[in-house]
Amino acid sequence: MAGEAKAAMGAEQLEVLADRGYFSGEKVLACEGVGVTPILPKPLTSGARAKGRFGKQDFAYVAEDDVYRCPAGETLTRRFTSVEGGMNIHMYWTSNCAGCPLKSRCADGRERRIRRWEHEAVIDAMQARLDAKPDAMRIRRATVEHPFGTLKAWMGATHFKTRTLDKVRTEMSLHVLAYNLKRMIAILGPQPLMEAMRA
Repeated sequence: MAGEAKAAMGAEQLEVLADRGYFSGEKVLACEGVGVTPILPKPLTSGARAKGRFGKQDFAYVAEDDVYRCPAGETLTRRFTSVEGGMNIHMYWTSNCAGCPLKSRCADGRERRIRRWEHEAVIDAMQARLDAKPDAMRIRRATVEHPFGTLKAWMGATHFKTRTLDKVRTEMSLHVLAYNLKRMIAILGPQPLMEAMRA
């Protein structure tokens, strides 16, 4: 979608904000290839934090050595690579977990293993962009969620008036068109909008 938006705008580069629900490593990588700079938070899929243990974000990746540094200062080295869901995933761990004083807060098995996608540097760069713009997600919510709230208010607390997917799509498209026209009138004014539509 970001690539289509970039083409429609005729832009050389495009920065895109999205919420966590749109996260896909493969799509983030694809965005980088078409001149789109994505900014969205990574989903926190590990249950380690909820169980009071260290999460993956507590392990620092050292790119020049291709190793992870754990909270206790141990080095987790790459042991093997597997293919999962069509992606190459590298596995890292250390053999020094057994005597570690932080083991109870780190691993519930023999050792703590960290998984890293072969293109995770793209994800790390995206996270750095997000960290550099702490207000980005708040601004996205204020900008993007407002139209949905407005449309819901216009539609009332009811369901769609039509049935079947094609008719519901048409109904929703009309709501969005009306919203967009009202916004453009509010921003440009009716006369400049009519002139732009004629051009």
